[in-house]
Amino acid sequence: MSAGKLLMVGAGLSGAVIGRRLAEAGYEVTVVDSRTHIGGNCHTERDSDTGVMVHVYGPHIFHTDDAEVWSYVNTYETFLPYKNRVKTTSRGQVFSLPVNLHTINQFFDKTLRPDEARAFITEQQADTSITDPQSFEEQALRFVGKDLYEAFFKGYTIKQWGCQPSELPASILKRLPVRFNYDDNYFFHKYQGMPENGYTAMIGKILDHPGITVKLETVFDRAQADQYDHVFYSGALDGYFCYELGRLGYRTLDFERFTYDGDYQGCAVMNYGEEDVPYTRITEHKHFSPWEDHQGSVCYREFARAAEPGDIPYYPIRQVAEKALLGDYVKLAEATRGVTFVGRLGTYRYLDMDVTIREALDTAHGFLDCIERGVPVPAFCVSPV
Repeated sequence: MSAGKLLMVGAGLSGAVIGRRLAEAGYEVTVVDSRTHIGGNCHTERDSDTGVMVHVYGPHIFHTDDAEVWSYVNTYETFLPYKNRVKTTSRGQVFSLPVNLHTINQFFDKTLRPDEARAFITEQQADTSITDPQSFEEQALRFVGKDLYEAFFKGYTIKQWGCQPSELPASILKRLPVRFNYDDNYFFHKYQGMPENGYTAMIGKILDHPGITVKLETVFDRAQADQYDHVFYSGALDGYFCYELGRLGYRTLDFERFTYDGDYQGCAVMNYGEEDVPYTRITEHKHFSPWEDHQGSVCYREFARAAEPGDIPYYPIRQVAEKALLGDYVKLAEATRGVTFVGRLGTYRYLDMDVTIREALDTAHGFLDCIERGVPVPAFCVSPV
C-alpha cells in the first residue's frame, strides 16, 4: 500500500533524487517536467552526425568531496576520470586557468620558483592596501594585482554578469584560487569525473522505479497540488507565486552551436577574457568524454545576458535588490503548507551538482523524519537567505 502521493515538479537532479528515495520508502511519486526530456539543465544527448556526447545546456562537470554523494552517483552510472583543465585566450596568447605558476611565469616572462612567485605576487603585484575586500574587483586586486586582473578576470566578468566587477560581491572570486605550483586542474575536490553514458542516462536510472511515474511536456499548475500529500518544487521560486511580488534577476546563456571536422581547440574549455570578444568561452564537447574517439566535433560559443521572461535562468544575480525581494518570497514560501522548494531555482542559489544531490538526499530524509514525528514539513531544507 502506498504511504501517500507525492509530486516532484522538475525531472532534474533534485526531483529525481528526492523522488527515488521517497518511492523506496513506499510513496507513490509523480514527476512532471515541462520539457521533452528528463535531466533538466544536466541533459546530455548524442549528436547524430558526430557521435559526440553533447551537454545540451552547457557543460556540467562533476566534482565533490562528499563520499556519500560520489557513491550515490556511481550506483547509477559509472563515472570515468575527468580533470577540467581550462585555458584562456588573452592578449594574443593562451594561458592556463586558474592562475598558477605556469600562468605567472608565462604572463610576466619569468622563470620563478614557487616561493619566488608567491613573493613576486604579494610584494610587487597585489594591492596590499586593500585589507578587507568588499567587491569582486577589490578581491582580485588584493590577491593577484591589476595586470592579472585585467587580463583574465575583468572583461570576462563584465560579459558574464553584465555589470562592473566593482558592483559584485567579493565572494564570487573566492572560488578562483591562485596556485604557486603547476597544477592546472580547475577543481581541487577529491572525487572528479564524468558519467560514462551522460547525465541523462544516470538520471533515467534514478527515476527507474515502479513507484515513480514520469510525465514530460507537462506544465505544473498550483491547482494540482491539492491532488497530492506534498509537492517538491524545483522550478523558479518567484514563478511558483506567479511573480506576484516581481521577478528575481537571473543571467541566462545563449549558445551558438557549430561543428568542426577534427579537433577545433585542443581542450574542453577556452575562455576569452577580453571584453571586446563578445562570447565568454568556447566549449568543445568531445573533450568532456576523453575516453571516446571522434573525428567530428561539436562546439558551443557562450554568450551571457540578462534573463527575460521565457528564457532559461542560469545564474541567480543575488545583488542587494534581488536579496530583498528574495526575503519577501521566502516569507511567502514559509507560510505555504504542503510544498518544499528545492534545487537551484527553488532556492535561488547557484548550486554545484554535488550540493544539489546532497540537499536532495537531506530533504528526503528530513521529510520522512517530519512525517514520523508528525510535525510540519519545512519549506526549505536550507534557507536561501
